Amino acid sequence: MPYPDRYLAEDEEVVRRLHPHWSTLVGPVLVLLLVVGGASFGAALVPVGPQQGMVRLGIVVVSLLVLLALVLRPLLRWRTTQYVITTHRLLYREGVLARRGRDIALSRITDVSYEQSLGQRILRSGTLFVETAGDGGPTVLRTVPDSDGVSQLLTHMIDEDADRRAWADPRGGFDEDADRGGWAY
Repeated sequence: MPYPDRYLAEDEEVVRRLHPHWSTLVGPVLVLLLVVGGASFGAALVPVGPQQGMVRLGIVVVSLLVLLALVLRPLLRWRTTQYVITTHRLLYREGVLARRGRDIALSRITDVSYEQSLGQRILRSGTLFVETAGDGGPTVLRTVPDSDGVSQLLTHMIDEDADRRAWADPRGGFDEDADRGGWAY
């Protein structure tokens, strides 16, 4: 699902859109397999008798509650978390029912760095730290796929944004003389 165009400025384009790394879903998938397998095994062990249906129903209800809490919730959190890099901004959105987000203009970003553990290096993910002018601390984006590549892309986009702003004239357009290599007065 592409990032909605209604949230973008007229001359803004999405460069890259990411969700947290797939490795965040490994735990929920393992829980899914264990709960389904355990519930099936438990239901098969229930002895025949008048309470058999109620016990099996109880197993199903408990299993569904565990699946909702430990599988569906993390899956929805992963699906609704987005890191979007555009030609003008870095956007961060998260939340299922209550949404939270942050838009950082590329011109305000002063430093981009990343951190990877050995396991994250193997899986090609990591944590991005985005420092901005005037803020108290970095914006931390966790489990970013290809965090080193995203860091380099953000640095490149910041440079392109600075170049674009440097060539723009005060009226918001581009100075044709400067575009041809001449001086504009």
